Amino acid sequence: MSATPDIETLRQQWLDLRSALPRLRARDAAKKLNISEAQLVALSCGSDATRLRPEWAQLIERIPGLGHVMALTRNESAVHEKKGVYENISSTPIHGLVVGEDIDLRLFWHSWHSAFAVRSETARGPLDSIQFFDTYGTAIHKIYLTSDSDREAYLQLVGDFIHDDQSPEHSVQPEPEHAETSLPENFDGEAFRAAWTALRDTHDFFPLLRKFKLERRQAFVEAGSEYAYQVATTSVRTILNGAAATGLEIMVFVGNRGAIQIHTGHIKHLLPMEEWFNIMDPGFNLHLRETDVHEVWVVRKPTDDGIVTSLELLDSKGDVIAMLFGKRKPGSPELGEWREAIHLLRPLGEHQSAAVPA
Repeated sequence: MSATPDIETLRQQWLDLRSALPRLRARDAAKKLNISEAQLVALSCGSDATRLRPEWAQLIERIPGLGHVMALTRNESAVHEKKGVYENISSTPIHGLVVGEDIDLRLFWHSWHSAFAVRSETARGPLDSIQFFDTYGTAIHKIYLTSDSDREAYLQLVGDFIHDDQSPEHSVQPEPEHAETSLPENFDGEAFRAAWTALRDTHDFFPLLRKFKLERRQAFVEAGSEYAYQVATTSVRTILNGAAATGLEIMVFVGNRGAIQIHTGHIKHLLPMEEWFNIMDPGFNLHLRETDVHEVWVVRKPTDDGIVTSLELLDSKGDVIAMLFGKRKPGSPELGEWREAIHLLRPLGEHQSAAVPA
């Protein structure tokens, strides 16, 4: 996508669309108008949107002053919403961390490109938010005010970070086409599996992929069934229903190229609705488009605290939709109840069944 010269026409089309379909979400409206979501938001600069300066760490460091908010991180197939306060913020020029009791985030600044303060009209009245987008105009992270937020602090933040440019035009880069990749030339499978066996921390997995120039799904295939095996896509419901029924505390990760958002704790209220499977708890909502879940893998990573097991949901491109873990902190082994629940999932294919770890 690129910036369009006919801004006034687009603005009118957006007004007409919003009038005809008042409940249409911005992401879907942008698709209907054949523009990015960031371009859609920019159309309202001067009225319902204010462009903010791209000072990512400084912006996030001001969010605790807003008090109780709702944090939203999503990708095409999953939406992760958490209510709480931004706490324990730290940052480097490369990434940021928010490690609060309720809101837990990993932020990767290299993908952040633009930010807006946005007012949206809803059935319950106006809703204020701060929204961050990547260079393609795709939403990375959004922060919504709640009835318990400090609105004066929000207005002060917007005033302090207002950008000189309040034009309704907004340029984005075209989204790269997905291309199937083959294994790197001279790939050494034995060396890769040895490196996987030698993992000391779950955070070492991304450097492992980079070192061997593998995509995530390729790594699962090459690791062998001792460390990764595929299970039925219905396994997601099995695990979530089981966790809700037994009180098993889990971790739910949803992310995109610029942010990962994590829920840790119990889940209770599960609600299937058409193609979506939803967790609808007071402080945590997950909306998972089940029809997009192409593969589900059980993945076992060695650490200094023992094996850590995840359930990883991939779309048809091999991109991660979501990851599930048992509740765990560094320095502690994973929950035995989580490992037992995962062990009950049957691998796809008879050739894998004998290799399921005990």
